Amino acid sequence: MTNNDIFKKLRVALQLRDDQIVSILELVDFRISKGEIGNFFRTEDHPKYVECGDQVLRNFLNALIIHLRGTKESPKNALEVIKNHKNDAPKTEERRRTNEKPKFSSEKSKNNADKPKSKTDFKKPASKGKPVQKKEPIVEKVRFNNGKKKDNK
Repeated sequence: MTNNDIFKKLRVALQLRDDQIVSILELVDFRISKGEIGNFFRTEDHPKYVECGDQVLRNFLNALIIHLRGTKESPKNALEVIKNHKNDAPKTEERRRTNEKPKFSSEKSKNNADKPKSKTDFKKPASKGKPVQKKEPIVEKVRFNNGKKKDNK
């Protein structure tokens, strides 16, 4: 198991995002960008994959201890910190976990009759018996003079 695998497993288990990992590493004065952290989590055959060094993982583990436990002066409860990570997660992650689909106000029933039969059949069905009201233009037609007077002869 490589350092990258350990780093990935810790990130998933603690539900950490890249920006949270950057802030955790700053607790031990180790500065690294989000892009560099993203390179650790890529697949090995990706062109921008970077091997996670021992120093990066060591600093992350030391910073993680401070992040979860706190310092001697201000101790923290690790379980509460992890629960806060769940609360800080974006809404899309929460929706993925509960398998909810986004609800739209104009959501229609999903019958096979409503689906287009081919790629070119995307026109709305014609309304039956309802007269179509023409909309009035929002902007009126305006004639501009530009200050020139024309003699009409």
